[in-house]
Formats: sequence, structure tokens, C-alpha cells
Amino acid sequence: MSVVLGLSIRTFCDAAWTGPAGDGLYAVMVYVLVAIVIPSKSKALIAAAALTVCVMIELLQLTGLPAELGQSWPLLRLVLGTTFGTADLLAYTGGAAVAYIVDRMSATVVGCRRHH
Repeated sequence: MSVVLGLSIRTFCDAAWTGPAGDGLYAVMVYVLVAIVIPSKSKALIAAAALTVCVMIELLQLTGLPAELGQSWPLLRLVLGTTFGTADLLAYTGGAAVAYIVDRMSATVVGCRRHH
């Protein structure tokens, strides 16, 4: 759902908020992927790992390698991006935080239902 929302936002709208929203949803997607890979770890660790992955990808953009690879493989542009932006780091932080909060809240709600 995060991927579909992120791609839809940028495809159907060109408002200023779509870039940060897409980056935040990217961090949500990374959170979900990390949670699948290490499901037994704490949600806080999953959020920290997701944010770390996002920051590492953003820093990789400083090398120009993602932009170069994106010319040969357009799908990599979606995964790795092309240009570094400090605002992206804030959006990733917000996205990982929202994913963490929703994950915590949903676990609490589901946990409460099991006991009743």
C-alpha cells in the first residue's frame, strides 16, 4: 500500500508536499521490509534500522552512482533516487516514526482484542 500511495501521489499530483510525502512513504515501506526480515526484534530497533537504510541510500546519492545506474535501469531510480536532499532526511525520519507509532498502536489494539 505504501508503494502504491507513494507512486500515485507523485504521478497524479505535482504539489510541493508530494516529494516529502513520497519520501515518508518510502521510509514506511523500508520499515515494513525490515520488519519482515527481522520480525523478532523490537519495533524501536526496526524503526532505527529502517531510518538507517534510508539515510544510507540518501548519502549514496552524493556519489552520483544512483543517478548513473538509474540511466541504465529506470526502476533503480525509484529505489535509490538520484539527488541528495537534506529535506529528504526529515521526511524519512517522519515516515519511520509514523510507521513505528502505527505498528505500536496496532499491536496494542490487536493484543487487547485477543484478551477479550
